[in-house]
Amino acid sequence: MLRAILDIIDRSGDELVRLQSALVAIPALGPTNGGQGEAAKAAWLSDYLSGFEGVSVERIDAPDARVESGVRPSLAVRRPGRSPRTLWLIAHTDVVPTGDLSLWQSDPFVLRRDGDLIYGRGVEDNHQGMVSALLLLRALEQARAETGLSLGILLAADEETGNALGIEHILRERPEVFAKDDLVLIPDFGTKDGAAIEVAEKSVLWLKFTVLGRQCHASTPAEGVNSLIGASALVLALGRLNDVFGREDSLFDPPTSTFAPTKKEANVPNVNTIPGQDVFYLDCRVLPDYPLDDVEQEIRRICDAVEAEHGVRIDFERVVREQAAPGTPADCEAVTRLAKALRDERGIEPRVIGIGGGTVAAAFRKRGLPAVCWSTLLNTAHQPNEHSSIANTIADARVFARLLLDSEE
Repeated sequence: MLRAILDIIDRSGDELVRLQSALVAIPALGPTNGGQGEAAKAAWLSDYLSGFEGVSVERIDAPDARVESGVRPSLAVRRPGRSPRTLWLIAHTDVVPTGDLSLWQSDPFVLRRDGDLIYGRGVEDNHQGMVSALLLLRALEQARAETGLSLGILLAADEETGNALGIEHILRERPEVFAKDDLVLIPDFGTKDGAAIEVAEKSVLWLKFTVLGRQCHASTPAEGVNSLIGASALVLALGRLNDVFGREDSLFDPPTSTFAPTKKEANVPNVNTIPGQDVFYLDCRVLPDYPLDDVEQEIRRICDAVEAEHGVRIDFERVVREQAAPGTPADCEAVTRLAKALRDERGIEPRVIGIGGGTVAAAFRKRGLPAVCWSTLLNTAHQPNEHSSIANTIADARVFARLLLDSEE
C-alpha cells in the first residue's frame, strides 16, 4: 500500500500547483495586519475537502469582532484509520503582509512558476506544509487506502499574530480534539537539507521602551532633556544582557540567548527640535532555563542606571511574552518515527535541534503533548518574492506517508 500511495504523490505536481494557485489568491491576513482573517480561505478549503468521501471536516470558530465574519475559523480534518490514534499534521492558513511591493518581481497574490520554484505570498509559510498534507490525504483517498493510524490535518488560524484565536483557542475550548498518545507533526520549520527535527524553542520576550525627556528648541539643547540620547544610551546598555545571560546550549543555533534592538518609532518631525520622547523595541530570544522574570528584573536595573545618568524616565511594557515550554523528548515516538522515515525515505541522518523562533508546537508542549516541527524549506518566509520548491513539497508528502504507513509495509 505504501508504494501505491508514494506513486500517486509523485504524480501530483499539477494538483500541487492548482492548490497553491488557489491558496495564494486568498490573502488571509489577520486584522492586526489589516486584513479580514481566514474565513475566505477556510471556506475554499472546506469546499475542496468536501470532495473526499472518507474525510470529515469540523470548523472550529474563535470569536473576533474585528473581522466582518465575526470569527477566525480553523479546520480539523480527519480520515479515520483502524485505530483512533491519530497522526496530526498541523499547518496555519494565515499569512503575513507583502511589505514593499516594489521589491516583488510579480504580484504576490498571483502564483508565478519558474521551473521547480513557485512564487507568491504564503507559498512556503505555510502553504507548503499544508499542501504536502493535502497531497497525502488525496493519495489515500484515490487509493481507497485503509490505514492503521488515523490521519488528522489541522488548518489553524492566527499563527502569524500570536495563536490566541487559533491553536490556543482550540486547545483551551476543545482539548478533546487531541489524545495524549497522538503523534503531532508541525511542518512550519525546516532546513534546506530536511535533516533538522525541531524539539525545543527559546522563550520569546518582545518589549516596547518609552524614553521620556523634555522637548525644546535644538538651538538651546541645555533647556531640554534629549530623549534620543537617553534611548541611544539604553540601546547600548542593554548589550549587558548578553553577558548576564551568557550561558550556551549546543542544541540551539545560535547557542546563546539573543537580545536585539529592532523597531524604532518616529520622534519629532523636524530637525530643529530636541525630542522629548523616543520609543523603540527589543526582541529577546532566551534559553529556556532562564526565567523571563529574571530577564525583566535585569532590564529594569539597566533602565534605572540610564535614567540616573541621563535624566530621562524610562518605561517598558510587554508586547509578547512566552516562557518556553519544556522541550519534546528526543527519544519520544514522534521523533524516533520521523527519524526512521527520513533515513528510509531520504537516506539522511537527522539531527535534533532547538530554535529561537516560535511555532505552534509550544502550545502542545506546555500541555504535556510531545510535538515536533519538521519540513524541507528554502527559508524565504516573510520575504519579498517568497518561494518554495515543488520537489520539496512532494518529497515532504512522501515522508508524511511513511510516518503514517511505514509500519504496515
